[in-house]
Amino acid sequence: MDLIEVLNHIPPASLDYTEWVNVGMALKHEGYYVEVWDTWSRSDSRYKSGECERKWRTFKEGTSNIVTGGTIYELAKRFGYAPPKKEITLFDWDDEISDDGKKPDAIIKDAAWLDTSQIIEIPKELDGTDELRRFIQALYEPDEYVAYCVDAWFDEEQGKWKPSTRGVYDRTAKQLLDSIKKHPKDIADTIGDYNHEAGAWIRFNPLNGEGVSNENVTDYRYALVESDNLEIEKQKAYMEELKLPIAIMTYSGGKSVHAIVRVDGITEADYREKVNYLYQVCEKNGLSLDKQNKNASRMTRLPGVVRGDKKQFILAENIGFKTFEEWRDYIEDLNDPLPDIIDFSELKELPPLAPELIGGILRKGHKMTVAGPSKAGKSFLLIELGLSITFGLEWLGYKCASGKVLYINLEVDGDSFLHRVDEVKRAMGITGSKKFDVWNLRGENTSIDYLAPRLIRRAAGKGYDVIIFDPLYKINTGDENSAAEMAKFFNRIDEICSKLKTSIICCHHHSKGAQGSKFSMDRASGSGVFARDPDALLDMIQINPADAEKSLEEGQTAWRVSATLREFKTPDDIDVIFDYPIHKVTFDLADAKPMSGMDSRTNAKRSLAKRKENKNKKYLRLLGFVENWDQIDTNPVHLPHPTIADAVEYFKSDKGFSDPTIRRWVRDYDELDLKDGMLILVEPEGEDE
Repeated sequence: MDLIEVLNHIPPASLDYTEWVNVGMALKHEGYYVEVWDTWSRSDSRYKSGECERKWRTFKEGTSNIVTGGTIYELAKRFGYAPPKKEITLFDWDDEISDDGKKPDAIIKDAAWLDTSQIIEIPKELDGTDELRRFIQALYEPDEYVAYCVDAWFDEEQGKWKPSTRGVYDRTAKQLLDSIKKHPKDIADTIGDYNHEAGAWIRFNPLNGEGVSNENVTDYRYALVESDNLEIEKQKAYMEELKLPIAIMTYSGGKSVHAIVRVDGITEADYREKVNYLYQVCEKNGLSLDKQNKNASRMTRLPGVVRGDKKQFILAENIGFKTFEEWRDYIEDLNDPLPDIIDFSELKELPPLAPELIGGILRKGHKMTVAGPSKAGKSFLLIELGLSITFGLEWLGYKCASGKVLYINLEVDGDSFLHRVDEVKRAMGITGSKKFDVWNLRGENTSIDYLAPRLIRRAAGKGYDVIIFDPLYKINTGDENSAAEMAKFFNRIDEICSKLKTSIICCHHHSKGAQGSKFSMDRASGSGVFARDPDALLDMIQINPADAEKSLEEGQTAWRVSATLREFKTPDDIDVIFDYPIHKVTFDLADAKPMSGMDSRTNAKRSLAKRKENKNKKYLRLLGFVENWDQIDTNPVHLPHPTIADAVEYFKSDKGFSDPTIRRWVRDYDELDLKDGMLILVEPEGEDE
């Protein structure tokens, strides 16, 4: 369920405060980001900038305060929302079970190995009253109402008998058992006369004695499993092999075996979910089911009567697992996708390692991030890498294995990007032609939750050896400073890797501030997860060729590429010259030092006072507010730094201090950064010694 689509049906102005908070808690529980809640809340006149962000940080789940996406769904229904018709599984008479629940993958047993040698023996004499007694005692409590039908009509079009009335539904199990005890010889004395060509039917779940619809069901106890496209013996063998928690199994007197399976649904929704799961397991294992109307008030064939020249009778009672939960645990154990635990001492030989995609840097199926400051030519470097893999060339001196590449361009105009690829290819001296796929997604919805399933679907079967995301921030809608949110984000990247069996290479940016004195893995913006998650991190920092007594041609810049690797020994740094549009390895800049200062493109050192020159006067007032927060803050719950909301509140009597304006200043100027919702001064670093 896409909660954003559902959320758009709820007017925030119509909710009270508690309901509004519950929406936020539900979104966080379901893995969405605060921006979704904040954007939706803005249409309410009560909206206060920064309030969503502050409240979001207080949402801590415990066992008693979990709010799920179902809350949003129920609120949306209040305002007229209805799910798409294809998703409705309300189990009316002609509905089919949907397959949108959990889908087990394991095949319990190959059909070819099923034991179908046990022939179903038809009883010579049918003790109808005893069959009915056993059936009632197996399924109902004495005071529960049992519904059955002996009235039938023949459907000429389908060529079969069907119930013609709702039947009898106001007799309890005890009343029927008392009648059987009183009239043990003839079942008709208990249920009435029936059509011997049609047989008879009985509802397997207890009712309230007032009707026979779903609304009259008093306990969602059982579900019906039946199939008529296999031989009778094979149907029975399937059901037994699957170890279904069967309360009673009957022969219908026709082409099918009926298994009354314990599901013990707590509510109709719980019943629906369990029946969906039950059917998916059966279907996955070759037991093709009759999907027509598997609802709680469904009828099955009543045992103890004849149907033409056949008999309806009980085949087995209480077989398989005792409860649905035990059976589902059994299925889940079989379907557990996690790898087996390995006893290292038992290994006869080590498994082969994944082949190297970039020699000494990255293996196939692994992940790599290339990080650097703005205008380092990161996109050009990744285009060079993509073409090097496509043609099996060297990249930064590393040999690349030949493979298929998908380059996902998220930032550059699509036509301009294609021209970039052409420029890089010509500059690299590549004359041949090989498949190099480009997916231009600038301006599209590219959040990872939206993109991942569509990418997996489109790329399936294409055999991509590597997929390049450029840049990473375009698919990350979460807080990049939150380790928890970034862990979820990279789990989706792992999912793409795993399902497509491909390597993922991403382009990422540096954090604000001077980077020269930092370790290479600490320069990437955001949480440390950005550095820890990939198998290879290649970081770019600008170096000063003057330190090596070298000069560059106009327009050229010099860069040092450092590698932090998980699978290989850390290599020496590589120096490159970015000579548009490609990077050229050089060995003449070993003595060059990293550029210092806030902007990696300049070597000038600027104190905080110097950096304030020529800035917007209101922005300078904001800087003063942040600098003097310790003296300004009057909140009893003291934060080390102010939030945007604090700033908006402080300057509320002045125009020009709105939430969007402050965010723009943070983005455009170097002196401030936003971390965990707080405004933080970015201090310049001193001169490198």
